[in-house]
Amino acid sequence: MLFALARAATRRPLTVMLLWGLFLLLGFGLGTGVFARLSDNVPEVPGTESESAARYLDRVDPAGESISGVVAGTAVADPELRADVGRAVADVRRVAGVAAVPDPYATPGLTAEDGQALIIPVTLEGGLDDDAEERTLDAAADRIREIDAPDVHVSGGPLLGRQLGERAQEDVKNAELISLPVVLALLLVVFGGLRSALLPLVIAVSGIAGAFLALFGFSEVTDISVYAIQVTTMLGLGLAVDYALLMLVRFREERRHTEDVVEAVHRTVAAAGRTVLFSGLTVAVSLTGLLVFPSVFLRSMGLAVAAVVVIDMLAALTLLPALLVRFGGRIAPAKTRPEGEEGRFFARLARFAARRRVAVPAVVVPALLVLALPVSGMSIAVGDARQLPTDTEARQLHDTVGDHFPPGTGVSPITVVVRPGADAATADRIRALSPGTKTRDLPGGTSVIEIRPPGEADGAEATELVERVREVRGDAPVEVTGTAARLVDFREMLAERGPWAAVTVLAGIFVLLFAFTGSVLLPLRTIATTLLSLAAALGAVVWVFQDGHLAGLLGAEGLGALSLTAPPLIVAIAFGLAMDYELFILARMREARRLTGDEGEAVVTGLRRSGRVVTCAALLLAVVFAAFMTGGFSPILQIGLGLTLAVLIDATVVRMLLVPATMALLGRRAWWAPAPLRRAHDRFGLHEEPAKEPRPRVPTGV
Repeated sequence: MLFALARAATRRPLTVMLLWGLFLLLGFGLGTGVFARLSDNVPEVPGTESESAARYLDRVDPAGESISGVVAGTAVADPELRADVGRAVADVRRVAGVAAVPDPYATPGLTAEDGQALIIPVTLEGGLDDDAEERTLDAAADRIREIDAPDVHVSGGPLLGRQLGERAQEDVKNAELISLPVVLALLLVVFGGLRSALLPLVIAVSGIAGAFLALFGFSEVTDISVYAIQVTTMLGLGLAVDYALLMLVRFREERRHTEDVVEAVHRTVAAAGRTVLFSGLTVAVSLTGLLVFPSVFLRSMGLAVAAVVVIDMLAALTLLPALLVRFGGRIAPAKTRPEGEEGRFFARLARFAARRRVAVPAVVVPALLVLALPVSGMSIAVGDARQLPTDTEARQLHDTVGDHFPPGTGVSPITVVVRPGADAATADRIRALSPGTKTRDLPGGTSVIEIRPPGEADGAEATELVERVREVRGDAPVEVTGTAARLVDFREMLAERGPWAAVTVLAGIFVLLFAFTGSVLLPLRTIATTLLSLAAALGAVVWVFQDGHLAGLLGAEGLGALSLTAPPLIVAIAFGLAMDYELFILARMREARRLTGDEGEAVVTGLRRSGRVVTCAALLLAVVFAAFMTGGFSPILQIGLGLTLAVLIDATVVRMLLVPATMALLGRRAWWAPAPLRRAHDRFGLHEEPAKEPRPRVPTGV
């Protein structure tokens, strides 16, 4: 298959480049339409009690969406402002599609006790189609913003989702403007030439276009989270640079042995292409764990990110060879400097770790475990507007309400749906759990009890109250929904499906690594070291964003919990990326072992040949992830920091020290497999093509 791809790319390079050019136009044309389809309904999990109750309410009591405006910064009792607000409320009531707008001066709780702020809630009619809802939202929000006051902000409901989508689009654009020039500068340092530095960026742009197009396609059949844009774009950009870097380094190596550019491209695809293929498969398999969860968000993220990985892999195996055929002769002239001059530092590092095969693990493993300790206290939450940067309208509305109104104002209530057949005593016990509950009756004998949680909508008090309601109701036909209930159900979903996801991913990774290496011990060693570096990175994220240490340096604050999106995405993506670097190193070790038969020297040679690629790839990927941390959206900051640390820890401490030390400890046993599995691998396993050793160069004049 790889040979067929290489042959197609080298026989018709212009056709291949033209097809990819059309793909880019499609991605940046049609694909960017996904920004208008983003959703912030992350915690919804089909089949759970909270989702069932919400759907039941939609059937028996169809209500429209709601938004809120806040007016602050001056005395709201001022006659001119009061008259201005009255006119605005009257105008909004006349907007087609608006169901209700209460008078903030006549409705208790809508005017702040300090007299410096008021809230204008707007409820839309139920059953509006998307276009009508958008027109209604725009008309109502624009009219409220016309109120003449120092601070006027409007957000909430679908308006919040739109604001998040616009912020996501802006953050992606800014991250690309930051990361691409920095990546180009680093590639210039690595390759020493503009042409070779631009090739990985061409593949990276293809990955970004693929990310947009994949997300747009999935948005036709499922909801796409607002987080998906940043996550898939950062991964698509980073992996494209990784794969292109690996291929280009191998191409330069092959050019030392042949004058024929096409032959060098074929050998590059036959050797490094196999590593790229397995790397893409391992990252994709790592993300299949997300498909085990019933959450629409996690499933859509898993599918979208896996699709981007495949696009990057295909671009590296088709577009890059076509570009190398056209420009490779000028990028890598034949018979460049001898191979022996490269990788001396990494060879010394490998020998250092191998000689101290006991001391290195004895120091590195406890250090990583210490970094991982905060994971034991990790908590997740849906989050609120505090996750947003302070310059966003939703965050300004949240802060203004928090400054002028009592705690809990505007907090989403716990909604208890009492269906027909429930006795009155059960409803009384539920109401007795918290003061200030409200009850409303619906047609058909259903009643709804709304309980205001004492703290945040997804705080510990709120989730405990949900669990108490579910204990009190017994077997009665009573269901609980709302933000806190969705969080409780999401946590239970993670706890129930998490082990199955882990087994699925680990089994798939083990099979792929066995097919790649022919060993049963190397996959186990790889999985163990990868989980160690991953736990250390996740522990640092908990320490910063949950506990609040040094969070201010990143423009964030300690929120007491991580976003529920961050841990599963960090684990899935970072695990796949770690497999990337492991395969880069193992491919070279395995190749050297086949040539020499010396396990010890194979470790040194493998790290010498791959260390530069892994280090440069990790640095470039870290730059990409760090660029996405400039947006200030807390969930993306968490994911960005987690992936940055995971990549750097794995590519340096683990792969450069722990891997050679453990390989030296295992010795010949590292490549062991039972006889039946060994025969199966010899017959069906895929094999790297060994590189030709460089011929000695004859000095001129001899």
